Amino acid sequence: MFRPVQASVRFPELEADIGRFWKKRDIYRKSLKARAGGPQFVFYEGPPTANGMPHPAHCLTRAIKDLFPRYRTMRGYACQRKAGWDTHGLPVEVEVSKELGIHSKEEIENYGVEPFIHKCVESVFRYTKEWERLTKRIAFWIDLSDAYVTYHQSFVESVWWALKDLFDRGLLYQGHKIVWWWAQGGTALSSGEVGQGYREVADPSVFVRFPLVDDPDTSLLVWTTTPWTLPSNQFAAVHPELDYSTVEEDGGKKLIVASALVEQVGSKAGQELEVVSTCQGTELLGKRYVPPFDYYYKAEGDTTGNLIAGGSEHVAWRVVAADFVTTDSGTGVVHEAPAFGEVDYELLLEQQARFVDGEGPGLICAVGPDGKFTSDAPDYEGRWVKEADKDISRELRRRGLLFHQEQYLHEYPFCWRADEDPLIQYPRQSWFIRTTQFKDRMLANNEWINWLPDHIKQGRFGKFLESNVDWALSRERYWGTPLPIWKCSVTGQLEAVSSYQELLAKPGARGTEAWEKAKAANPDLTEHLKVHKPYIDAIEYNSPFDPKGTMQRVPEVIDGWFDSGAMPFAQWGYPHQGHEQFAAQFPADFISEGIDQTRGWFYSQLAVSTLLFGDETSSGGNRPLAEFPHPFRNCIVLGLMLGEDGQKMSKSKRNYREPGEIFDRYGADALRWYFFANQPPWTSIRYNEQAIKDSIPEFLLRLWNVYSFFVIYANIDGFDPVALLQGKLDQLTPRELASARSYRPAAERAELDRWILSELHSTTAAVIDHMDAYDNFAACGRITDFVDALSNWYVRRSRDRFWSEDKQDPDKLDAYWTLYECLLSTSKLVAPFVPFLAEALWQNLAAEPFGDKVRESVHLCDYPEPEGAIVDAALSEQMREMREIVSLGRAARMGAKLKVRQPLAKVEVILADRQHQDWLQEHSALIAEELNVKAVEFT
Repeated sequence: MFRPVQASVRFPELEADIGRFWKKRDIYRKSLKARAGGPQFVFYEGPPTANGMPHPAHCLTRAIKDLFPRYRTMRGYACQRKAGWDTHGLPVEVEVSKELGIHSKEEIENYGVEPFIHKCVESVFRYTKEWERLTKRIAFWIDLSDAYVTYHQSFVESVWWALKDLFDRGLLYQGHKIVWWWAQGGTALSSGEVGQGYREVADPSVFVRFPLVDDPDTSLLVWTTTPWTLPSNQFAAVHPELDYSTVEEDGGKKLIVASALVEQVGSKAGQELEVVSTCQGTELLGKRYVPPFDYYYKAEGDTTGNLIAGGSEHVAWRVVAADFVTTDSGTGVVHEAPAFGEVDYELLLEQQARFVDGEGPGLICAVGPDGKFTSDAPDYEGRWVKEADKDISRELRRRGLLFHQEQYLHEYPFCWRADEDPLIQYPRQSWFIRTTQFKDRMLANNEWINWLPDHIKQGRFGKFLESNVDWALSRERYWGTPLPIWKCSVTGQLEAVSSYQELLAKPGARGTEAWEKAKAANPDLTEHLKVHKPYIDAIEYNSPFDPKGTMQRVPEVIDGWFDSGAMPFAQWGYPHQGHEQFAAQFPADFISEGIDQTRGWFYSQLAVSTLLFGDETSSGGNRPLAEFPHPFRNCIVLGLMLGEDGQKMSKSKRNYREPGEIFDRYGADALRWYFFANQPPWTSIRYNEQAIKDSIPEFLLRLWNVYSFFVIYANIDGFDPVALLQGKLDQLTPRELASARSYRPAAERAELDRWILSELHSTTAAVIDHMDAYDNFAACGRITDFVDALSNWYVRRSRDRFWSEDKQDPDKLDAYWTLYECLLSTSKLVAPFVPFLAEALWQNLAAEPFGDKVRESVHLCDYPEPEGAIVDAALSEQMREMREIVSLGRAARMGAKLKVRQPLAKVEVILADRQHQDWLQEHSALIAEELNVKAVEFT
């Protein structure tokens, strides 16, 4: 018999009991072992950073990541689930700096790089227990005991191998470029990192007069939203094919503005600008002007240089041509400070190329790497550039150069890990990966990936690939994978190493004493630190390029996103070890993270994999080439998680409940079902406690009540499948149940039984189709509909059969076997979605009564397989139509405020399609009973 079911279930307590059962019986390990010989289903875990507390959005990602591996495991696949921890980079450094009360690079170096690194190691696993608690509580089955860790030596050496491969192929280079620069942190950021930090800001928009040298009463009118760049002005750019007008402003002075913008500019300033003359942009080229600040002009304003084509020209402060100038906004005359913009810097390079080597314009930059003005701009020396905007604008107004000023709303990037720090574009020598050379290959790779939602492929992700720039890889920071490049002290020539062992094998290798001394002083230091700063920096060796030279490591570490992108192979330590594991686990069949990872983990994986394993033109070394797509085939891009007020989640606003509170009140299954069934996972989700609470009676409690009903009456009537079943048992499939005494084939049972069994098998087929397509939302919809049909139609319409006094009545027994089969199959059907509830049903209906004759856990069972012969599409359609008639009839009663207990003379049913009218008329008595009417008429 069955264990009695509580009348009022407490799901959190139930889940605690199930969790203890899983742990005691080691069910997760057994599920892996049972599928060890099956086909591979490869899942990659996007590594979280454990030095921050998990929040509700992590519940969604961990639930989705659990759902599909569970489902595929029950479908017979071997699915290894290796956990991972992201331990490098800015997230850790920023957290440690906050703890120490410091912010800048200078403060870190004053504190000491070595103790700072030690603090970083202490920080990376600060909240591991909280992460593990969340992972277990939400039933995310993953191997936490064998997680890959990005700072571990094997992982670092895999990354070194990848970087050496790129270096040897000429794809990793050092270049002087304009980069997005985190001045407070003293390092460049990659485009992926920059993309995560944009937000709308109001910047000062200034229209400034640049007086012409040969006509001081006429000025170029330029527009900029970065007044702080004006002290570094070098050129004014116009489009050579645009028309420009010389206009007279109030006071009689003249301005040069793009003709298409004259009216707009005048309107902004409240003036009617009178056009004096017009010309084409080409006629303005070469005109000299006086910049708004003379810091460089007073010494170099008259400097000229010889041109390659012959003759000479002033090197700076003249009008130049630029195709990027438009009339979309501004004045059509663009202020050029090449130190602070990519296209501006390219324009400088074009100008330099016109001059004899060494005689063209140099780069003017009045700002230091700390984002503060240098002594080149003495009036603002030592001030943070953004803070100087107002004073610069006031100075321009005082000197009569400010024509107009307003606020300009636009998107501007801030540091993704220090969100109060705006970034600036800045000239820097950095290490880059030639990703632009592989843009077409990456786009081709992307075409093969199944993105959910599909628009990500050509939209957010595809557009990011199309606008690809070389990856700014290096970071002038401390806690990260050291760039594995050593430089000759005499010749400056470079070479890369791929492992610590290779490094120590170099001729004359020395410098390990720094690590040995640190380890002796603190034996608890992890061995993995020896490949990190500052210890790796101490290792030198004899130069192969010059006998007098010493090879010393370049000082940079790398972008932590490269670590994450390398995880498909680095998690195994490939190629130094783990060849078989990598071959078996590449590429991934499934990954999932939030939409912000389109420019983060999704991009870094695809870029690294395409460069290393997808280049058909160069297959040197030991790089195995792979067919597209790689490194992942299917990706669910999760939508934003919003707080209860519909706004972005914020700890300061407390607009969400902590996951632990939800688990303790409603249970993990309620939260999982809310995530899976309320909306497609790629839509924005409002983390709403009431909606989570509502999901309990709408599904969980409804299924529980059906299960409870069955157990109560089966125990009363002595319906005991254990005593009735014969033969070998395993998973209590429909075919195994068919061996029981008193079990009749579906075709011999009542119409209601045949209908619900048809619904069960058609639902099973639909759920499999949806889950194979990674559409959990549609799958949940079908499951919800089935449980509703089982509860609100089958059980309700069958109560008289269950209440029959004749315990051997074949119709009564048919009802028991039908409901028992539905509950067993449903427990398996919902196991990937609500694993605790599914287990509770299986334990009481199967595992406990049958003992070792059946699988000890529902999660060790196969997923149900539909039997097409049981599906009766015509009957399903007929019953659907009848249920719809009843539903509409009840709605009509409610609309007329006529309660169901009040009998009515008749109901008139108007059929748009008379295909099933005869069948419906045969069942008119049932409709009449449901609606409490004396007659049913069809028209």
